[in-house]
Amino acid sequence: MAAPKDFLEFVDANADLFIQRLGEAVAIPSVSGDPSHRQDVLKMSNWLNAQLQALGVDTKQVDLGTQELEGQTLQLPPAVLGSIGKDPKKKTILIYGHFDVQPAQLSDGWDTEPFTLVVDDASGKLIGRGSTDDKGPILGWLNVLQYHHKHGKELPVNLKFCFEGMEESGSEGLDDLVIRESKPGGYFEGVDCVCISDNYWLNTRTPALTYGLRGVVYYAIHVTGPARDLHSGAFGRTVHEPMTDLIALMNKLVDGKGNILIPGVDDMVAAADAEERKLYEQLDYSIADVEEAAGGKIALSDDKVQVLMGRMRLPSLSLHGIEGAFSGVGAKTVIPSKVAGKFSIRLVPPQTPENITPLVNKYIEEEFAKLGTKSQVRIEYLHGGRPWVANVKHWNYEAAIKATEAVYKRKPDLMREGGSIPVTLTFAESLGVNVLLLPMGRGDDGAHSTNEKLDRSNFIEGTKLLGSYLYEVAALS
Repeated sequence: MAAPKDFLEFVDANADLFIQRLGEAVAIPSVSGDPSHRQDVLKMSNWLNAQLQALGVDTKQVDLGTQELEGQTLQLPPAVLGSIGKDPKKKTILIYGHFDVQPAQLSDGWDTEPFTLVVDDASGKLIGRGSTDDKGPILGWLNVLQYHHKHGKELPVNLKFCFEGMEESGSEGLDDLVIRESKPGGYFEGVDCVCISDNYWLNTRTPALTYGLRGVVYYAIHVTGPARDLHSGAFGRTVHEPMTDLIALMNKLVDGKGNILIPGVDDMVAAADAEERKLYEQLDYSIADVEEAAGGKIALSDDKVQVLMGRMRLPSLSLHGIEGAFSGVGAKTVIPSKVAGKFSIRLVPPQTPENITPLVNKYIEEEFAKLGTKSQVRIEYLHGGRPWVANVKHWNYEAAIKATEAVYKRKPDLMREGGSIPVTLTFAESLGVNVLLLPMGRGDDGAHSTNEKLDRSNFIEGTKLLGSYLYEVAALS
């Protein structure tokens, strides 16, 4: 069942109004990780709740409690739950998205004010923080609802919504909500599948469906020594220096080819067979795409399959930074008394935070002992999430493939993604249903970077895709 022609025409005719609404959403600086912006995240929850209600959705905002952040007790932004349609003959789809964003300031290197949506007619870009991650995709669903509401037409399926405001900060409180509402009598009872639009095409050319995500574990190695910072002229070569010890440890975590040096981590993952390698060979992606996205000719290999598997189906370890080290202007000659090195590991099945963390702790403690230092070490587990892989032969994916072909006139890439959305697995396990990631944006959108954008064509055609997907699900019912 293809989407009605007048739906597709409605989307084209109302494109400017949809972009105007996206501008309203981007203007709310809903940065979940910054306590000074918590009220803006709450404002965004209220704004989205009102938008859904105006389009005929029964909604409720759910209190998720509080959190401790930077010495403050903060109210968590309420999740927005919504429901429209209760026809027992129709499939029920749960839609997930998030309305919080990453921090952004003009001084970070933005060409424009990050919380003012800039419509660049020459390039077709809609530039602003949250445009692609994840306000644009959420508003795509509002655009679909607007057509049906304005014309008094029933949706081809029943819809439930779960929108949260803490995804960029670990989805605090959401897992408990999903688990609770997935039980008999809960808000999500009767859901047949889940659709998430919080990711991107592999490139700028080919639409994609995502059937797998890597998990993540994030750690800090704390090394402490003297009681206070010391002068290197007075104490250099007289005491054990925490920074020296930390650098030695971090140098033993991963090599220059990306191989993880912690014993047992890489060994958990079986090698790909010929059939699986073929999946990566067929993806519309090249080493040139990798290097263009990275901004330099720095790919680890010229083998496309090896590089793609490194991004999607193999674990990776990345070093992120050192706290406590001198980073200012000038030539400060301090020996820091304590430093913390941060790193993360992206996980793939069968890896989990529970089976990786003991390996990490054991290895770092053993390597630290080999240093013969009088400094002390403490390993802190900061947060984590498990990997997820779905069945692409499920009717949920069949519907999304047909919708993509109808809108974009080509088959989508079927891909696993290198990033992590931990709640995906929570939905899959709690509800026991298939979960689909249906991207709207392109691979060059720069979701967490400066000058984040969503192409106008992806916003408008992506809206058509979301609506068409609902009709294709109904056709397969």
